[in-house]
Amino acid sequence: MKYRLTCLTPVLVGNGQKLSPVDYMVWRNQVNVLDQRRIFRLLARGPRLEGYLAQLRRAEKLDFASWGGFAQNFADRRVPFEHAAAAACWERAKGESLQIPVFASGPDGPYLPGSALKGALRTGLLFAAWKDDMPARLEALEAERMMRRPGETLEQQALGGPGSSLMRAVRISDSRPVPVAALKVYMLRVATLQARAGGQYELGWKQAPRGTVDARRVEESTPLFAEMAAPGTVFEGEWREHSYLNQPGIWEALGWKGPLDTAGILRMVNEYAEQLLEQHRQYARRAGLPLVLRSLEEVASRLPANGRMACLLAIGWGSGLLAKSGFMDTDSEAYRRAMAQSPLYARAIHAGLPFPKTRRIVFLNNQPAALPGWALLELG
Repeated sequence: MKYRLTCLTPVLVGNGQKLSPVDYMVWRNQVNVLDQRRIFRLLARGPRLEGYLAQLRRAEKLDFASWGGFAQNFADRRVPFEHAAAAACWERAKGESLQIPVFASGPDGPYLPGSALKGALRTGLLFAAWKDDMPARLEALEAERMMRRPGETLEQQALGGPGSSLMRAVRISDSRPVPVAALKVYMLRVATLQARAGGQYELGWKQAPRGTVDARRVEESTPLFAEMAAPGTVFEGEWREHSYLNQPGIWEALGWKGPLDTAGILRMVNEYAEQLLEQHRQYARRAGLPLVLRSLEEVASRLPANGRMACLLAIGWGSGLLAKSGFMDTDSEAYRRAMAQSPLYARAIHAGLPFPKTRRIVFLNNQPAALPGWALLELG
C-alpha cells in the first residue's frame, strides 16, 4: 500500500539541523545557503581568507557590503521567503531568530522521514489509550510517589515497550524526495494569552528573552524563521501492515488488548485530530485570531469520514505540546498538579491561565494566519 501526505498548512519535519546566520545570506527576498567549501577554496588563493574567518567567528551575521557577492555566486541553494515582509523582519531580527531550522533532506532532496509520520500516528494511539483513565492514573502515581519521568511509564503501559509496541502493526517508509521549490522560509511569532478582568483573555505576542507585547505592537515581538513545506506539497511513500501480528495467540503474547490494523489506527488518529482541532479553535476564539480560526475550520472540514483510509495529522516542528502529549483535558486538576511539579511548566500552571497558553503562529502575507504542521494522510 502507498501513502500520500498532503500539507494543509506549512509543515516542517526536520532532522535537528539549523542554518546559522553565517551559513547563509539574505538577498532578493530569499535565503541563499552558502557553499562554504567552495568559498574557502576560492579565498585560500588570496589574502581575504583571514578576514572572512574573523567575521565568521565574531559576527552575528555576514556583512553584506563585504561578502554579498557570495550570495549571488556561491549559493548552494536558494529558498525564498513566503512574503517580502518576512525578509524585512529578518533584517531587523537578532539572536536566535537568525537560526533557521531546515527540512529533512538527503542527497536527492527534501523528504518526509517515516519515523516522523509514525510518531504522529503514535500520539493518536496514545490519546485513545489515555482519554478515559489518565486522571485516575495520575492520581495513583501521586498517591505512591511522583516519578521523575511519569509520562514514560504511563506511555509504556498504554502502548507497550520497544518489543511489544502497538506501532509494530505497521511499517512506514521515508517518502520519495520532493522538489526544493516546494520549500519556503516562513515567519512565525509566538502568541500568548493574557488575563483580563471578568475572566476574559487578551492576545499578546512573546518577546525574547522574556516579556509580552500587546496585539497592537506585534512588530515588536520576536519573530522566528523556519524552512517549511508549503501548503499543497505532497509526500508519497510505502505503507505496510504486519497482518500476521493480528493472528490469535500473537497479539496476546505481545500484551495487546486486541488486534490492531490500519483502519483501527486511522480511526483513533482521526478522533484525536478532531479533539485537538477543537482545542486550537477554542484558543483562536479566546485570543481573537480570526484568520487562524478560519484556517482551522478549513483543516477540520478535511476530516475524513468513517471508513475512509485517511486521517488528519499534526506533525513536526511547531505543532505544539498538545500534538506531542496525547492528552487533551489540560484543565483536569490531577493533570495540572502533575505538570506543576515540572520546573519547566510550574510557572505557567500556577498562573491559572489555560494550559498551554502559547501557540506558534505562521504569518502569511504578513498576517497571523495558521498553525503549523497540519496534513492529510491518505492510503491506497
